Parts: sequence; C-alpha cells; structure tokens
Amino acid sequence: MGTLVNVSAIVLGGLGGMVLGKYLKDSTQQLLMKINGVCVIFLSIQGAMEYMLKDSYTIMLIVSLAIGAVVGERIDIEGALERFGSWLKQKTGNAKNKLFMEGFITSTLTVCIGAMAIVGALQDGLFHDPSTLYAKSLLDLIIVFVLSASLGIGCLFSAIPVGILQGTIMLFSSLLAFLLTDGALDQLSVVGNVLIFCVGLNLIFPKTIKVANLLPALLVVLLF
Repeated sequence: MGTLVNVSAIVLGGLGGMVLGKYLKDSTQQLLMKINGVCVIFLSIQGAMEYMLKDSYTIMLIVSLAIGAVVGERIDIEGALERFGSWLKQKTGNAKNKLFMEGFITSTLTVCIGAMAIVGALQDGLFHDPSTLYAKSLLDLIIVFVLSASLGIGCLFSAIPVGILQGTIMLFSSLLAFLLTDGALDQLSVVGNVLIFCVGLNLIFPKTIKVANLLPALLVVLLF
C-alpha cells in the first residue's frame, strides 16, 4: 500500500509541476532548476555531516564510492537508465522533448536514492507498516512538483523505477531484514546523502557526474 501511495504522489507532483511550468518563462525554469540543485546539496550535506565526524564512516564512504564507481562504470548503469528513459520517451510520444531524459534521470535518482526508500519498503513488507513510505510520499510529491516545473514530464515517469525498486524490496523483505539495524541504516544514509549531493551538482552543472554509475556503492557499504 505504501508503495502505491508513493507512486501516486510522484505522479500527482509531476502533473502539478507541469501545470506550473506552463506559466514560467524559460529563464525562470532554468533558475528554478539551479535553486533546486542548491537545496538538494544543502539537505544532503545536512544529512551526511551527522556521520562524517566518525573516522570509520569516512573510510567506509571513500572505499564504497571508489569500488561502487568502478563496478558502476563497468556495467554502465547510467547507460541502461538512459536507454530505458529513451524507450519511455519514444513510447510516450515525447520524442521531441529535449528535457525528458534529464527530468527522468534526475527525478529517478532523487526519489530512489536514500534510506527512506529501503527502510520504508522493508517496514511495509515485514510489519505492514507503511508510515515511512507515507512520509516519503509527501517529500517526493514536493520534490517532483518542483523538479517537473523546470524539467517537465520526464520527472513524472520516475514513478516507474520507484514502484519497481520498492515493490521488489517488499517482495524480498524477509531476506533483507538485516538492513534494519542501526549500523546498516547509518551507513546507507551516509552514502545515500553523498549520492544525492551529486544529483544536486548535476542540477546546477548538468551531466557533471554519472550518479547512476555510483549506485553500487549502496551495496558495497553493506559489507562494512
């Protein structure tokens, strides 16, 4: 239930943002996108700094990102996400929309990365407690609303990866219950916030970092 609410919130946020975007000048949309980037960076720093004072987490972060980057570049997750986005772009009649891919990838990474998606789906699957996903739904609605005002309809389709990711975690929740320990959640939060920081950089300076290719870091960190 929580994942369905989350998906619906993203769609609603995307539709609302698109309506707002129609009344904004191109220059205003560009400024709004950069402001989004600044806000995302600020929030990610705030989330990560709580843990970065611990030496063990600093080492963990460096190693996880380094290994994650090598693995991600090897299998080219960013390329796969772009191909899926390109397929969606063609199938949904948005072939001429220049911002579709940027909106889809940016929004997907923003709403999928982070401990709330994993923890919320686990809680819903194991304990039938969707409260965390409800809270995430509200946050995602606001985020996608603002992003879609500047990046357009592509943001709306981030609901698909969110549904797949959180639905899969729910289905296999009994096997992933070990992630609910405080240590694992802290580590996921640190790496997740750094990846979200990279998403913020890309909003200000487009295509600076292939954030999707860093996603394996979220798996590597669980080895610590």
